[in-house]
Amino acid sequence: MGVIETAKLQAKDTAKTTESVRQSLPLGQILPGDCIEAMRSLPDNSVDCVFADPPYNLQLGGDLNRPDGSHVDAVTDEWDRFDSFRVYDDFTRGWLTEARRVLKPDGSLWVIGSYHNIFRVGAILQDLGFWILNDIVWRKTNPMPNFKGTRFTNAHETLIWASQGEKARYHFNYRAMKTLNDELQMRSDWVLPICSGGERLKENGKKAHPTQKPEALLYRVLLATTEAGDVVLDPFFGTGTTGAVAKRLGREWIGCERESFYRGVAEKRIEKELPLDESALKTMQSRKAAPRVAFGALVENGLIPPGTKVFDKKRRWIATVRADGSLDHKGQTGSIHGLGKDLQGAPSCNGWTFWHYEAGGEIQPVDAARQLYLLANED
Repeated sequence: MGVIETAKLQAKDTAKTTESVRQSLPLGQILPGDCIEAMRSLPDNSVDCVFADPPYNLQLGGDLNRPDGSHVDAVTDEWDRFDSFRVYDDFTRGWLTEARRVLKPDGSLWVIGSYHNIFRVGAILQDLGFWILNDIVWRKTNPMPNFKGTRFTNAHETLIWASQGEKARYHFNYRAMKTLNDELQMRSDWVLPICSGGERLKENGKKAHPTQKPEALLYRVLLATTEAGDVVLDPFFGTGTTGAVAKRLGREWIGCERESFYRGVAEKRIEKELPLDESALKTMQSRKAAPRVAFGALVENGLIPPGTKVFDKKRRWIATVRADGSLDHKGQTGSIHGLGKDLQGAPSCNGWTFWHYEAGGEIQPVDAARQLYLLANED
């Protein structure tokens, strides 16, 4: 047998093995109980991405009250309590070890945390062989103030993005991120609002989860480092933000969650979620007003969701908004500015005023959505 034939057979065997492993995965399920034990039930090298929002071990001292005396609903749940740093470190090492085992060689690990825990998590994941690619600062547009006035207001959290090792291959949709950011390189500081308003899940009038993450954050993470059909594992599933966004973006998901209340909330939430149309999921693969807002921010926050039809005022051209904020007109793609320029054969184009969309039975320029975004996120 020749070298080429041998290589083809090996490729077929690899494909069969990969498919067999995939079929054994509990896709679209929330595994109950301890996350370390739950992950041990998964095969080696079986998931494409792990997004983890572990307990922060906040070490809060006593109750926190606002100046008017009202109580602040902080994280005081049993699942965030650890007897010592050593106990927390052992727990962290345990779940990270399993995450490393189940991740594919080219898979990505994402961990989010606060100053209470992220540095300990970062040191441990480096000890285990992960290679840090970026630390992302999520700067909150509407953080909770420091009511005691004794410290700076905690206005950000940190995400660590890591590969399996220094030489490991990993997936990064650079072009999609640039398109999402109005043709500028996506930076490592992400300005996004905390979860609030209609997105904040409530049960019996109370927050369903104290640390629910905004869908826009997961949208950016998954769009940046996964492809449609990839498997995303969330060991601390909570109320299912990862699963909801993964389903919408055409990714498969697996969750681990020990709290039955959170599992119930997440299941109801994800059941209502609808996947985007395949054409809207396609992203760019190649090739300034103040305050500046990227069109992608409107897309990932749902003001102009993927699949929306936009058109010029005379309806000469109709384009579809895609998941990364690019537009598609009969196979011709580009940003809101670039595609508008190309279609008109013009030297430039202000896409904010050129493109229009229909909302509530009214035709509006996409700039109207930008103004809504600015109004909702003004300091």
